[in-house]
Amino acid sequence: MADAIQIRMGGYGPQTTTHSRALKFIGDRLEAQFGDRVEVKYIWNIMDFGYRGDEIMWLTEAGFLTLSYQSTSYLTHRVPELGFVDLPFLFPDLAAARAAFDGALGQHLIERVEAQYNFRVLGFFENGFRHISNRLRPIHRPEDLAGMKIRMLPSDIHERTFKLFGADPIQMDLTEAIAGVKDGSLDAQENPLANTATYGVHNYHPYHTLSGHFYLSRGIWSHRDTVDAWPDDLRAAMAAIIPEAVAYQRGLAVEEEDVSRQTIEAAGCEIVELTEEEHAAFVAKVAPLHDEARGIFGDAMFEML
Repeated sequence: MADAIQIRMGGYGPQTTTHSRALKFIGDRLEAQFGDRVEVKYIWNIMDFGYRGDEIMWLTEAGFLTLSYQSTSYLTHRVPELGFVDLPFLFPDLAAARAAFDGALGQHLIERVEAQYNFRVLGFFENGFRHISNRLRPIHRPEDLAGMKIRMLPSDIHERTFKLFGADPIQMDLTEAIAGVKDGSLDAQENPLANTATYGVHNYHPYHTLSGHFYLSRGIWSHRDTVDAWPDDLRAAMAAIIPEAVAYQRGLAVEEEDVSRQTIEAAGCEIVELTEEEHAAFVAKVAPLHDEARGIFGDAMFEML
């Protein structure tokens, strides 16, 4: 009997997160269909083993992990086109964002990523809309961010966005950001509410503004050499399972945001919901980034929205 095909899945969050549960969804389906032909292993949080969150990329590209997820912003330095979906206020709602990533825009980005990485891109999980939390004061308008040291993902567009808001943005990995939140060297951070609650940021930040300034997806990255060598039926099964896993994860994400908001409020934190006028003030500040993007990418990517 041939040895089982080992499939190693990894992430950078507890087993309870929506992304971890989606990995388990995939693994369960594969085991149910293929039995002892496959051996599924999980590393829920690589940070528990001394890795940085951003190291999941090379762990996957080198084949130590067969399949993983990571926010697309981490790939922008090698795939400039991913900077397009880092633009602030690009999507009006979840439905529009999902349609774009599941459609022509997503396919275009997959092609660009696979041209630069040793990946097969299987799809896009949802990281959702990002909001601002901080330890200093309620934020209603861009000027309220003046001088705040805020953690950014490794995205130049994200950094420039918050410079336009008047903040002092600093690109850093998640492990460093959590330490900075705890010791007070960071004043602010931006994340979906689920991430804010999962990493305990609300225990240090009493002020939360539902700005929805970025929508982020987390690509499902797989080691190309490994996946391409799978038998046809296993590759076909994975292709069929992924859309179901994406839909499952996105549903969980919506539920988790609601639960996370309740957790944050129960901790006594203040949640600011922007008025239309306040929201418009943030949008106006970043208009130059959209104009610049049209100059770089033309109208084609905007039309894919």
